[in-house]
Amino acid sequence: MLLSSAVDGKGLPLHRRLVAGIDRLNGWVGTGVAWLGAAMIVVGAYNAIARKVDQFSGLSLSSNAYIEAQWYMFSLLFLLGAAWTLREDGHVRVDVLYGRLGPHGKARIDLAGTVLFLMPFCAAALWFSLPSVLNSWQVREISPDPGGLPRYPLKLVLPAALVMIALQGHAMATRQLDILRGRQ
Repeated sequence: MLLSSAVDGKGLPLHRRLVAGIDRLNGWVGTGVAWLGAAMIVVGAYNAIARKVDQFSGLSLSSNAYIEAQWYMFSLLFLLGAAWTLREDGHVRVDVLYGRLGPHGKARIDLAGTVLFLMPFCAAALWFSLPSVLNSWQVREISPDPGGLPRYPLKLVLPAALVMIALQGHAMATRQLDILRGRQ
């Protein structure tokens, strides 16, 4: 449920401009990380071919770095794509009652889910993940595998993703409140 009239943000109240800005940010990030799927395929195919060539030729074309790069892209795709998926209402939903409800009933359920589950989850996950992320940066954590990639930059993505999901949850809650107040 995109606030399509608020894409440019002109002439709108501050809270709607904020919602439009959050939607735009998560749209840009979601579009960007969607390309990681193609990059993962290319890196994975190269690595598979390189390993076979290595077996027969004795060359050293493959590396643990390629495998880890593929996993890093996978992590980025799902962590940074989660807020965009939330924006597009693409997450799994158990639709026993929800589909039968009107806009106000759906808004109540979405608002309750956001306030009671999504926001507390983001806050708790951020709280519990930050010590690990900070420690990883302090020690400049690296892969335990020979030729692997540094781990600490990737670990920073988790709190960033949680903040983006929480921001999108805020935008969602704002839209639901507008629906309940009859402003949308």
